[in-house]
Amino acid sequence: MRDVLPDEVELRDGAMACILDVYRRYGFRRVETPALESLRLLTGGQGGENEKLIFKVLKRGDRLAASAEEGDGAELADLGLRFDLTVPLARYYAHNHAKLPQPLKAIQIGPVWRAERPQRGRFRQFTQCDIDILGVLSEVAEIELILATAEALLALGLGDLTLRINDRRLLVAIAEHCGFASDRFESVFISLDKLDKIGLSGVRVELEAVGHPTDAVAKLVGILGEPGLAKGDLDDVLGALPVDSGGAPARALKAVMRAVRGASEGRFGIQFDPTLVRGMSYYTGQIFEISHKDYPSSIAGGGRYDRMIGKLLGREVPACGFSIGFERIIAILQERAGVTDRVRRVALLFDPAQDDLAAVMTAAGRLREEGHCVSLEVRGKRLRKQLDDLAAHGFTDYVLFGTSEIHGLASGAGERATSG
Repeated sequence: MRDVLPDEVELRDGAMACILDVYRRYGFRRVETPALESLRLLTGGQGGENEKLIFKVLKRGDRLAASAEEGDGAELADLGLRFDLTVPLARYYAHNHAKLPQPLKAIQIGPVWRAERPQRGRFRQFTQCDIDILGVLSEVAEIELILATAEALLALGLGDLTLRINDRRLLVAIAEHCGFASDRFESVFISLDKLDKIGLSGVRVELEAVGHPTDAVAKLVGILGEPGLAKGDLDDVLGALPVDSGGAPARALKAVMRAVRGASEGRFGIQFDPTLVRGMSYYTGQIFEISHKDYPSSIAGGGRYDRMIGKLLGREVPACGFSIGFERIIAILQERAGVTDRVRRVALLFDPAQDDLAAVMTAAGRLREEGHCVSLEVRGKRLRKQLDDLAAHGFTDYVLFGTSEIHGLASGAGERATSG
């Protein structure tokens, strides 16, 4: 967890506003869920490895004292900080569906928490930026989510994007073909999800270490090692896999890829990746990620999770979502010195001992009406140093009270300032 300085906050605000503008133009509306959720919900088997990273919150008052006296450590906590926005959204929909539009096209932007080892672009508290479509079974949901997310990233100035797409049902078919036990498929997928980090040999070692049959592991490694899986069109890759290339998952993939490729007009790449897994166990159909050439990990990911809401509501509700890795986006934008339009921040310098404060406030109001962000600053004795300090802290211009001219600020601005 970390403090965020003003320049980064402004960059984050600008990026968020840009993303929201795109999403709203696609018909999505903002919803909010609490930071805390029931531990029973968070540990319900929907979050995969992230369930091990929950920050648990102790019971309060007499309930905590009673649990402590009973000596059962597992009963000391009943709430946890949310580790993503998807599980809380399922609970939100189950509780409020009668008052929500059908289908629901939701935007969620907010902090989540995971007790993991911090590293570049990964923190224990970080912001997620999600869009979800609940109540649409057809591939229209996947197509809209992909296009809206890619459009938002492009609007931030992030080119060189590649969308990778797969289907969990195809992964299940491959696992069945190889001979893995059906009740251990998720264990297979968790290891396979690390393929880009530990390589094929690392996946083999990890699968064998957790007790999967050697022949099943060898068969999977043989399939994934086929050179044709890394290139070729969708039909060629499907033909190289032990799956039904004419079945429903394959037909849906073809429909989505055809529609997205046509609508993208070449602004980003799209490819079928049979090794794409996504770590969450709640995915039931298509899964997708977007990568950027300047970042080692994906910068957005999501997929279909049709069975999650049904466990809470008692009836199935089709659902699909896409999440932007907001912290990763900000890291890229910081390296580029930002891409959002820079707001003109004007320092109005005045002398409180000589200038009429009512007139100073009126002058500041006029500048704000002209669209400037204006901060009142007491004029220092060393004007040149003060202007350099203002420039260093993000001010773009300054005005001396009693004059009407706006002066630009830049590095070394004080060297050009007059002493008058």
